[in-house]
Amino acid sequence: MRYHNITTDDMLNGDGLRTVLWVAGCEHRCEDCHNPITWDIEGGLPFDEAAEAELFEKLSPDYINGVTFSGGDPLHPQNRAEITRLAKKARERFPEKTIWLYTGYTFDEISALEITDYCDVIVDGRFVKEQLDPKLHWKGSANQRVIDVRETKRLGKIVLFD
Repeated sequence: MRYHNITTDDMLNGDGLRTVLWVAGCEHRCEDCHNPITWDIEGGLPFDEAAEAELFEKLSPDYINGVTFSGGDPLHPQNRAEITRLAKKARERFPEKTIWLYTGYTFDEISALEITDYCDVIVDGRFVKEQLDPKLHWKGSANQRVIDVRETKRLGKIVLFD
């Protein structure tokens, strides 16, 4: 897997202060995407042991609420195994912190993936330029959903995160 950046103290990509891993690779290529530099699966830098150590170091302070996986698309087929491993490790090391994931896939398309067992919130769906609304919280277009994964799995129907 490759990545572009690891940011911390982020307040735009999930609830509270977050550490965000921006991965490379996106097949959706949404028109007017805010991050097209991340589309190329070969872009950015290799996600190596040093990058993983940095990710978990930035996630460790008590004031950080959790980790967000974004990009690109963390669920690009070439990213799925590594993102799943990282989410599982984050859940084990920091069970009190939340895990958010942004993807262009719909929840129906990914609900059977193991990664959903570790995520608290998934923001799903492609960005649709015609449905852009800057007033929306944690998403760019009205078609996207901010899904409470645990409640969705518990109830067997989509539950939106407040």
